[in-house]
Amino acid sequence: MSLVSTQQINPIQETIFNRSTVLFLTVLAFVSVFVVICNQFVPVGSALHIPTYTVTLLGKYLTFALLAVSIDLIWGYLGILSLGHGAFFALGGYAMGMYLMRQIGDRGVYGDPVLPDFMVFLNWDELPWFWHGFDMFGLSMLMVVLVPGLLAFLFGWLTFRSRVTGVYLSIITQALTYALMLAFYRNEMGFGGNNGLTDFKDILGFDLQSDATRLTLFLLSAIALALGYIACRYIVTSKLGRVALAIRDAESRTRFIGYKVENVKLWIWSFSAALAGIAGALYVPQVGIINPNEFSPLNSIEMVVWVALGGRATLYGAVIGAVVVNYAKTYFTGALPEVWLFALGGLFIVTTIFLPKGIAGLLSRKEQRA
Repeated sequence: MSLVSTQQINPIQETIFNRSTVLFLTVLAFVSVFVVICNQFVPVGSALHIPTYTVTLLGKYLTFALLAVSIDLIWGYLGILSLGHGAFFALGGYAMGMYLMRQIGDRGVYGDPVLPDFMVFLNWDELPWFWHGFDMFGLSMLMVVLVPGLLAFLFGWLTFRSRVTGVYLSIITQALTYALMLAFYRNEMGFGGNNGLTDFKDILGFDLQSDATRLTLFLLSAIALALGYIACRYIVTSKLGRVALAIRDAESRTRFIGYKVENVKLWIWSFSAALAGIAGALYVPQVGIINPNEFSPLNSIEMVVWVALGGRATLYGAVIGAVVVNYAKTYFTGALPEVWLFALGGLFIVTTIFLPKGIAGLLSRKEQRA
């Protein structure tokens, strides 16, 4: 928790497209084009060929990066340490999953043209009211943003008006995602229970298993990350962003001079949740499943580690942290699965002690010396 209260962070830059932003967007564009070329135009036997499995894995990393940016927005620039942002990520994922389930139609195991397989298995007679409309792509994508955004708005309105801050707010956010996890595990909730939503067939008529669809989802993830990053830069370089920094560093003084602290917190918090929901929606069609495990508080804590490792209040540091940690997770869970949790814990300890400003801080320090 000392990272929240004592870490000193450099002031924000004056412009949206500062040097780090331009460099980040350039690298993202280069990597995206490189992946497309190596996947589509390089022969399979070549060492430079990137298989579709790797493309999907990279797309997943990009959705995690977008999620990390949303966390950095509230933690790095507003001082809110959320230990429950995985809830908004999962809600966006469930909204996308419901749309994909409705697209299956009579191609499911039980052949019911309306009810998903798990509802038929549980002897449900009709589609629940909250599933109606999810056969329409536009409405489903609206729900991807609205559901996590409105939940965050309601949660923030209650907590910020009560002036809950610091560790108490962090614990409440963790309780929120834990409560949602328990609720979604129940079959009677209508979201697939333990198994969640899976066995997706297509999206907008395109086969989810085809190489072209996988590559398109990767590119959409890259575009969403770029746009989300720019949107966050717009916020933090605006007057709203300056007030957010003042709230982070001296909330009582900011309130004393007349700013509506609760409103600033509420809108940035809600925007961050909506951004996390978009990340979740892009994640689901690439991994092929969404279940209550995504609500796990441990997942939300791991997301905080991404941002801490990469460096808070930089945005690009959150992207670096998300990619590095998840690449390490992919490697360790395959090669040494019993070691991963110890490695993650050790990584957080090392970051806290030796890299309080994360990898981004280390890079900026080397740049200043040069």
